[in-house]
Amino acid sequence: MTATYPDLRDRTVVITGGSRGIGAGVARAFADQGARVCVVGRDREALDKVAAETGGTPYVADVTDFAAISAIADQAGPVDVLCAFAGGQGRPEPAAAMSPERWREIIDADLTSAFLTIRAFLPAMIDRGRGSIIAMSSTSGRQPSKANVAYGAANAGLVMLVRHLATEIGPAGVRVNCIAPSSILTERVAAMMPPQVQEQVAQGHPLQRLGTPADVASAALFLASDSASWLTGVTIDLSGGRVTG
Repeated sequence: MTATYPDLRDRTVVITGGSRGIGAGVARAFADQGARVCVVGRDREALDKVAAETGGTPYVADVTDFAAISAIADQAGPVDVLCAFAGGQGRPEPAAAMSPERWREIIDADLTSAFLTIRAFLPAMIDRGRGSIIAMSSTSGRQPSKANVAYGAANAGLVMLVRHLATEIGPAGVRVNCIAPSSILTERVAAMMPPQVQEQVAQGHPLQRLGTPADVASAALFLASDSASWLTGVTIDLSGGRVTG
């Protein structure tokens, strides 16, 4: 059962990476709380579907393009909650074979995009003296994994980005936190990972199951709500016990 946060009703929430998977699940969860949802992504058809389900507003944009994400910040109006969830370039790739161009592509997609998104919305939050920002990292940024080295470095950078920003912008009344999920059973993962492999991966977590988009949504709702009003600079390791510190 999802907790209820009455203070989220009528708040404006922007979610990048909102067209499918974790981002779409988080958008639905905020909509269920009565929030006004704006979903950002590159797939117009998928965005329109999520917007129809949530009563939200779709915005097509590449979040590595600062002008594009800044235009959304201007159009969306006062934003209470920003979920910078775009990314996901973790496909295994040997470091010795990775080209400089590929390194930059992954860093841009998984780290720079988060900075640009936050940068676009942050001034208005500071001016209003309030706001909650939630970034999406990964267990690959918390400990070495089978993901590629650039993805690990980008997600570790996200954790420090959040810690630094929390210290810098806390006096302005803006909170910034991070969620670092492990294996989440999205539609894409379910399609690519046979059931027997899912079970093997699940056994690598102390709770012996894969996470779900609903697990991520529950953490995001809490961090966005007034229940977390004295939390900033925190990374929640949403990993079924796989990462504990």
